[in-house]
Amino acid sequence: MDKRQVARRILLTVFCAVLFGALSAICFVLSKPIAQRFIGQESTEESSQITIPKDEPEPVSTEAPATEAVSETEPVDEMVRTEMERYQYSIDDLNKLYGNLRTVASDADDGLVVVHSIQHEKDWFDNPIETSGQFSGAVIARTRSEILILTPVKAVEAADTIEVAFSDGTVMPGTVKQSDTVMELAVVSVDGAQMDSEQFNKVEAISLGNSYGVKQGDIVLAVGAPAGIVHSSDYGSISCVVRNVQTVDGTTRIFYTDVVGDSAAGTFILNTQGELIGWTTDKYDESSSSTMTKVIAVSDYKGVLEKMSNGNPVPYFGIRGQEVSQAMEASGMPEGIYVINAVNDGPAYNAGIQSGDVLTWMNGVKVGNMKDFQNQVEALHAGDKIKAAVLRSGKDGYTEIEFQVTIGAR
Repeated sequence: MDKRQVARRILLTVFCAVLFGALSAICFVLSKPIAQRFIGQESTEESSQITIPKDEPEPVSTEAPATEAVSETEPVDEMVRTEMERYQYSIDDLNKLYGNLRTVASDADDGLVVVHSIQHEKDWFDNPIETSGQFSGAVIARTRSEILILTPVKAVEAADTIEVAFSDGTVMPGTVKQSDTVMELAVVSVDGAQMDSEQFNKVEAISLGNSYGVKQGDIVLAVGAPAGIVHSSDYGSISCVVRNVQTVDGTTRIFYTDVVGDSAAGTFILNTQGELIGWTTDKYDESSSSTMTKVIAVSDYKGVLEKMSNGNPVPYFGIRGQEVSQAMEASGMPEGIYVINAVNDGPAYNAGIQSGDVLTWMNGVKVGNMKDFQNQVEALHAGDKIKAAVLRSGKDGYTEIEFQVTIGAR
């Protein structure tokens, strides 16, 4: 062949290659939805970091209410009060009220699951047996590649395998994303990519509310397993809000409510908008003779939840403390965090910090109040080696002592 024939052959080959590639791409694009429908899989989005915005406590207003505004609203308030006193409430009104609460509980049910904790054992005759415990879980985040479920730590601590049953009956294997033995909670992950679109769309995440806005008298719902049976519910109100309750490495708010709550099985508290504002706990029963249900507020825990949702261990310093008050300073105590208790075998205890010490700084940063301390601890990572300084009381007054603390994981 001459040069012209060779060039013609080359051009023909290139043209055929381009045409074949274009036709192949078109065929793949057209056949992909059909293949996915038969195979039951979809393309998944990249796993991304879960972000849980923190809430700020509501500022306490010190300004006196304007006299004019009060005088203008007094007649209206009086008219409303008079009309409400005259109104005769009927059974229908009560049914409407509880009907609205039932709707909130029913909507939340799409975000509640049953976590099966399965253990593989053997009987006396060496025959394999399988035991399973049932716990409630709340879906707190959902992406196409992952569904994250908040559940009691007892659901995962002794489990050989975990199965999660969703409200529509779909059962999926679960894995432990992270756990926190201090607050006795765990986050379980389910591979959302293994669910088809119909199953996935039925799963709804329960929004995390702002528990700083919860007030005495607010109506709340208990969902999950308040009766010890998953998918049970109860209604009630907040009887008391206790602020600045000392807990390990921080403080929290505790709500007292008249709803039933089985903390071991998992009971979650919602407001009337269907937002998660807390979960019941048995941790503070020893400090109170009250028989009411105790609820840990979610806003004080959102930083920890974000770490757990991303698979990061929760940093652990290991003290219970309180801010040195003005009265304590007047008696001669220095400013800082008074260590009420260094948790046995905790990082601070192992480093040498004792009850009665006053923590003044960590890694050179001053610790003035519990909020500063809590934020500094949350910014650390398990395994970090930090320097912490305390002032220890002796016969010659307070002496500063520095310690190297290896941050642990809760």
